[in-house]
Amino acid sequence: MLMFVLSITVTFIIAVILGRIFIPVLKSIKMGQKILDIGPRWHKSKEGTPTMGGLFFIGAFAVSMLSFGIYASMKSGMLGALGVNCLFAALCAITGFIDDYVKFFKKQNEGLTPKQKLVFQFGSAAIYLAGLKLCGMLSTVIILPFCGISFDLGIFFYIIAIIGIVYVVNAVNLTDGIDGLCSCVTVVVMATLAVLAFMMKNDTALVFCGTVIGGLLGFLFYNFHPAKVFMGDTGSLFLGSTVVCACFMLGLPILIIFMGVVYICEALSVVIQVTSFKLTGKRVFKMSPIHHHFEMCGWGEVKICIVFSLVALIFAALGAAGYIVLL
Repeated sequence: MLMFVLSITVTFIIAVILGRIFIPVLKSIKMGQKILDIGPRWHKSKEGTPTMGGLFFIGAFAVSMLSFGIYASMKSGMLGALGVNCLFAALCAITGFIDDYVKFFKKQNEGLTPKQKLVFQFGSAAIYLAGLKLCGMLSTVIILPFCGISFDLGIFFYIIAIIGIVYVVNAVNLTDGIDGLCSCVTVVVMATLAVLAFMMKNDTALVFCGTVIGGLLGFLFYNFHPAKVFMGDTGSLFLGSTVVCACFMLGLPILIIFMGVVYICEALSVVIQVTSFKLTGKRVFKMSPIHHHFEMCGWGEVKICIVFSLVALIFAALGAAGYIVLL
């Protein structure tokens, strides 16, 4: 528990310090967000807000993992698994960084093409699963919550897992559309996973979750409405990977369904909107992802953050409870 508290505290402090130092730097090199016309028109006022702020909590995460994370994993014999999980998080962050780099330094507003992103992401997911398998930290057996019924998916596990991982990572990216939303929801999710990690006596996962929580709380110091900085794809793809990693570190990948309800609905709203428009010429939502729909209905950004975070908490707590009763 001490390592958990220290990981939160240290990453929070580092993220706040990095934000204080580098937000002026990002402004000076004109790393301002370009607001596309596909979003609500009032978001145009945010144009020029510095982006790639995800580097603040990623940097804080790296420092904490190199100290508290390694210490906790060595004690529990999970050093190899921690390394694989951190590698996957790094690969996702690098994909996001390349995307942001193309947007801002190559002056291509949409960054990497969808195909390019998917190649990076499917490759990263495959490497991740292979790494976990080599470390002996991956099972194809799925355990259902509450009832404890288990079944082996065999080779189908890898197919479902790779597709699910890529979907969730991109879904977290889509959730990053208004001030503080992705950060707030992810703090709630990681806090719930931390409770489950504590109950399961998994110190490595506990410190991992604490590190993400601390970094995000420090980032929210600048990202909550009105945002002084955005995380960019660098940050959102990284966060998507940490949610996936925490669930796999607990040996319960099916938890992603519960922990990722808000993310999944955000991505699903885009799929529904595009499919409906192509087939019928009509839109189901006023705008997608779904947080923009609620904006168009008159909800403020703070209200959306609070409501979405509460929804995330309810489903995350339900998922955690489903396995706590089995302990």
